Amino acid sequence: MADYGEEQRNELEALESIYPDSFTVLAEKPPSFTITVTSEAGENDETVQTTLKFTYPEKYPDEVPLYELLSQENLEDGDVTDILKLLLAQAEENLGMVMIFTLVSAVQEKLNEIVDQIKTRREEEKKQKEKEAEEAEKHCFHGTPVTIENFLSWKARFDAELLEIKRKRMKEEEQSGKNKLTGKQLFETDHNLDTSDIQFLEEVGNSVEVDESLFQEMDDLELEDEEDDPDYNPVHLDSD
Repeated sequence: MADYGEEQRNELEALESIYPDSFTVLAEKPPSFTITVTSEAGENDETVQTTLKFTYPEKYPDEVPLYELLSQENLEDGDVTDILKLLLAQAEENLGMVMIFTLVSAVQEKLNEIVDQIKTRREEEKKQKEKEAEEAEKHCFHGTPVTIENFLSWKARFDAELLEIKRKRMKEEEQSGKNKLTGKQLFETDHNLDTSDIQFLEEVGNSVEVDESLFQEMDDLELEDEEDDPDYNPVHLDSD
């Protein structure tokens, strides 16, 4: 008859020595403990991590241990599902043997694969962004080929925008015409307008200065006598 208790105690002692910094006992009856598993660092020092909880059933290792993921870091939902499936497959494959170390090692390898996948995914995203940037740059230089369909579509939008501009302008002009006062309305609102021009002329007239030096003495001007003009004919004057 198998001594399940002895096998379980021996495995617990081995696990504690293998994982001194990540192994934690939660309970003795039934034996329950956690082991935190961390992947190797990726290219940019990124890591993924999960804490596994195991509980021995009474007849372990002839029965599959109970397991669950208590916590995780940087794992997606799909990664968690894959890890649970992996634990189940490994537990069934190793049934009848102490298997916790085997299960943890399988999860460790899986986490390392996930880190590599993250690296690959980032490289693909980077390439995709570069490709999209190149396509956008080509689009800017080459533009969109003009077809009858897209020209008519553009013209319809252009005509609609132009019509809207005209409507706004007509509305503004109409509004401006309503707000403009007639001459009668201006005089009715300001009674000083009828005297402002006269007042302005009086003020300007009083301040005008004449420079007499610009005019010469009448005696200094050489004026021809009409009689000295060879074309002078008094008869013409009389006839007028």
